[in-house]
Formats: sequence, structure tokens, C-alpha cells
Amino acid sequence: MNSGITKLRAAQILLTLGALEFFGPILRDTNASHLLNPDWVGHARFHLMWNLMLWLALGAYSLYLIWRTRPNKLTDLYLVLLLQIFNAFAFWGAVVLGPAYAAEIFDVKIHFGFMNVNENIIVFTVLSALAVLNWALLRSCAAEQSGAQS
Repeated sequence: MNSGITKLRAAQILLTLGALEFFGPILRDTNASHLLNPDWVGHARFHLMWNLMLWLALGAYSLYLIWRTRPNKLTDLYLVLLLQIFNAFAFWGAVVLGPAYAAEIFDVKIHFGFMNVNENIIVFTVLSALAVLNWALLRSCAAEQSGAQS
């Protein structure tokens, strides 16, 4: 099998793993701790549902782009990678800005930690590293494609 095709397939699989995180909040936050929390004001629940619907759309669109058939697949994969980078940027931005609006990343009632590190930090560290790996894979695929066209 051609190494370019193998790298492209690896990128598709790894980008799919990253895209699954778009569905994560829908599974984790549609419960009494978040969306159905009676202590939250209705407007906060509205904003969470809005975000959940956006994540659903981004996840579905990402999977579509990753697996649809097109002559220039790299353009689609770079777009999915960009969406995943935006997602990681938004998470890390919320972590950094959290003290400014009294946010708590860890809730002992619903989150778990590993070696005193919050699960969200672990997941987004892995997702951020995955984005870097995908970027390198896609650059390698692009270089091979441009070399083959020369």
C-alpha cells in the first residue's frame, strides 16, 4: 500500500477520535449536574443547550468531512483539524480565564481525577497532542502529494 494513502488513513482515524470529543459534552452534560440542574437559571441552561447543539453539528460535519470521498481529501482534513484546534483553544481559554469569572473546572460530584489531575485536563492534553500529531501527518501527506505532482 502507498505510504501516502496509509498516512492519510491514519490521519482520518486520528481525526475521527478527535471529532468524537464534539459529542462528549452531549453525553456528559445532559443531566442534573448541568443542563437539567434546577439550581441553574433558565438562561444558563439555554446557553448550554445552544452549545450542545453547536457541538453536535460540528461533530457531525467533522465526521462527514473526514469520511466523504473527494479528489483533494487534504483540504477537508485540514478543515477538521482546524475545528479541533478551535475546540482545544476554547477549552484552554476557559481554563486560563476561569479565575476571572469564578469558574471551577473540577466538580467532585461529577468529575474524577487521576493522580490529582482533572479528567478534562487529561482529555484535552491528549486531544491537543493528537492535533499536533494530525498536523504533522497532514503536512507529510501534503508534501508527498506535491512531490508526486512534480
